[in-house]
Amino acid sequence: MDKNEASTPEVADDRTGPPFMGGDRDSLETWLEFYRQTLPWKVGGLDAEQLCRAAVPPSTLTLAGIVRHLTDVERYWFSNVVAGTQEPARYRSGDPDADFTESSEATALADVQAYTEELDRVRAHAAGVLDLDAPLAGLRHGQEINLRWVYTHMIEEYARHLGHADLLRECIDGTTGY
Repeated sequence: MDKNEASTPEVADDRTGPPFMGGDRDSLETWLEFYRQTLPWKVGGLDAEQLCRAAVPPSTLTLAGIVRHLTDVERYWFSNVVAGTQEPARYRSGDPDADFTESSEATALADVQAYTEELDRVRAHAAGVLDLDAPLAGLRHGQEINLRWVYTHMIEEYARHLGHADLLRECIDGTTGY
């Protein structure tokens, strides 16, 4: 890649793993933050074409699609369910798979930036909930849900998609690492 070409910022791997003896909230929050920090590291230094490359045929999954999906997932769970707002999805207007399928080189770099901006917004929603077990302001399929469940689900969501990102990144330029 030409170093003068626009790309995502390269991110040093200065992630800190969760504490071995942390309490419930500390463990859940630090695992989620560890995974949130992993995504920018996985896409760091890539240009728009690389972010949009479906590197494992016949799959159409791309790193840009994963970034867009996790941006919408963060918004849904932390803005709409945790905080009880009714914010529309950023990428899924009308098509539930648009976050994955409609990424493009024209927007890929901006989509990575939007992910970071979304995280800056949603972290405050979780911080405002003091009890992991209390019902949240929003509902999931008409049912009450608590922050413990949301954190656990988000850890699972990131773990699954970061596994995909590992494979995609390795196919793009050979970069590996957990």
